[in-house]
Amino acid sequence: QVQLVESGGGLVQAGGSLRLSCAASGRYAMGWFRQPPGKEREFVASISWSGGSTFYADSVKGRFTISRGNAKGTMFLQMNSLKPEDTASYYCAAKLTYPSSSTYYTAAGEYDYWGQGTQVTVSS
Repeated sequence: QVQLVESGGGLVQAGGSLRLSCAASGRYAMGWFRQPPGKEREFVASISWSGGSTFYADSVKGRFTISRGNAKGTMFLQMNSLKPEDTASYYCAAKLTYPSSSTYYTAAGEYDYWGQGTQVTVSS
């Protein structure tokens, strides 16, 4: 059973920054999703196993950056210019894939494993 461990959430003022991390050993394409209070879970960003392909939701494009560590076992989400509407529980997800894959995934149903979530709260 794969365990995804997220960290880095917290409380920040609007315009501030946070960096989320997710650790997962193995050959995975990965992504971030979020669930605002009282709303459905939504896609945020995804990255291929190779790290060469990324994709972002329009709502975060230009403000958030997804990346992988050198050993590919860790994924990061750098969140800049945060807005109150970014307030949500953020979830890390992983999908087992083949070596050197450059495919990313945007649908929650495509992922095999999920983290427990980390809370991000942006105050106005």
